[in-house]
Amino acid sequence: MGLSASAPWLKYYGNTPASLDYPHKTMYQMVAAAGKKYPKTPAYVFFGRETTYTAFLQRIEAAAKGLYHMGIRKGDKVTICMANTPQALDCFYALNRIGAVPNMIHPLSASKEIAFYLNFSHSKAVLTLDQFYEKVASIQDELQEPCTILVAKIADELPFPLSALYPLTKSARAVKKLPKTGYKLWYDMVAEGRRETLPKDNGKWTDCGAILYSGGTTGTTKGIMLSNLNFNALGMQTIAASGFGSVAGMKMLSVMPVFHGFGLGIGIHTALIGGATCILLPQFNVDTYAEMLIKQKPNLIPGVPTLFEALLRAPKLEGADLSFLKGIFSGGDSLSPELKKKVDAFLREHGCTEQIREGYGTTECVTASCLTPKDYARAGSIGVPFPDTYYKIVTPGTVEEVGPNIEGEICISGPTVMMAYMENPEETRQTLRRHYDNRIWLHTGDLGHMDQDGFVYFRQRIKRMIVTSGYNVYPSQLENVIDGHEKVLLSCVIGVKDPYRVQRVKAYVVPMPGVEPTEELKQEILNYCSQRIAKYAMPRELEFRKELPKTLVGKVAYRVLEEEANAEQE
Repeated sequence: MGLSASAPWLKYYGNTPASLDYPHKTMYQMVAAAGKKYPKTPAYVFFGRETTYTAFLQRIEAAAKGLYHMGIRKGDKVTICMANTPQALDCFYALNRIGAVPNMIHPLSASKEIAFYLNFSHSKAVLTLDQFYEKVASIQDELQEPCTILVAKIADELPFPLSALYPLTKSARAVKKLPKTGYKLWYDMVAEGRRETLPKDNGKWTDCGAILYSGGTTGTTKGIMLSNLNFNALGMQTIAASGFGSVAGMKMLSVMPVFHGFGLGIGIHTALIGGATCILLPQFNVDTYAEMLIKQKPNLIPGVPTLFEALLRAPKLEGADLSFLKGIFSGGDSLSPELKKKVDAFLREHGCTEQIREGYGTTECVTASCLTPKDYARAGSIGVPFPDTYYKIVTPGTVEEVGPNIEGEICISGPTVMMAYMENPEETRQTLRRHYDNRIWLHTGDLGHMDQDGFVYFRQRIKRMIVTSGYNVYPSQLENVIDGHEKVLLSCVIGVKDPYRVQRVKAYVVPMPGVEPTEELKQEILNYCSQRIAKYAMPRELEFRKELPKTLVGKVAYRVLEEEANAEQE
């Protein structure tokens, strides 16, 4: 009997139950149930403006009526291209109320990427902020189907006097004046639906609740279909594994982006089904984040390692009392032992008795699927599986489980594992496999091992991927873009060690014969990429080479370049 069957990690659960009872409800229905239980508790706070659960449910209903009036029906896809704002949350749960499917994308996506996401998902509409309108509008001719642009404004949700001062800010001044036509304002859409009658809420827990995205090793972006159960199970498992029993009345500082599994699944949905309050931050700025910590005194802060590294250097936190923190969770990338020690020391120095706890997961299971137990941390371990979640380590390329402390591919089974890759049955078959135990297992593409007690240890990714500031960047996708430039013969993209971002993106480029490798060409290529690659994935370095090293079978030897570049950092 393998470790996965014996589940030795259960003896380290403490008060955490081994199994949970998952209600047959949609995400909206779970939030509505929390709203009935905690009507006067703030569901979210946006720059000091509070919205109670009762008011939030009213906003969701109004948004759902507006979307339904606009023609959105059960099964339709609507793209949410937003930062963490109230309108993003209203739209997400309103779509779920109707039975439509939110298609979640990065608002900093390049215009060509946005066109791809809209076409791929067959979106009937897209919600974005006014500052991104021009980018979305620019690709209308590239869309295969009509798609209504809905525009929201941050200023509409700010309390006075911030709303009055907002037009004077740098961010507001950078926003171009909207044209008179070509879009519909979010609140106009909501107002138009006020007399609409919604159909009975007959959503199913097994329905697709959202589409998130993951890059592919072949250069093809994959749409990950996640069910209502996936999200609800994640929320319930996270609360149970945290050891709190309940998060009702707690505050979650939600800066991780809503288009990402970590931000949406943990920072938003987990809080809202548990009766907690989301303190929404549209983007991470260390000074603003520090101010929110001091003013709002959140109890729970999820973040990526780079966020916690930035906090160590935040001047505004000098001498601050952080004793209100009850849960500090790191995910999105490996937390180095050195950084963990520094963060734990920082917390102690600021009056917090808790330690940072590391989790692990993939977007294919929404986000986290294991967590460091509160009282049983082990050096280098990413924790033990969540309730109802099983881990096993298999020989890469097989379904054969290996013994304790033997390295192999990490596989996950449980209620958070995705439905499928959208319109990609072959990738789905390769990733979701039925093993001899008759369970469906998610093959993560990550290498690691489990010790005899079921503690999981992550080592590296089998699939070629760069993690920079918590974002996954797939080199093959960038190479496909760069190679599309008429003056580029060949390219190779690697990740270089970076003290702040963990890794930074570097591109090696071989120009076409007869083309001079000038600074002008470098800028030309980077400008070309900026229209097709999200800002966070852009190369921070570009180096010309006459040729690139090759393997024995003629492939670009990217590992040689990685070793060379990282050696230069030491």
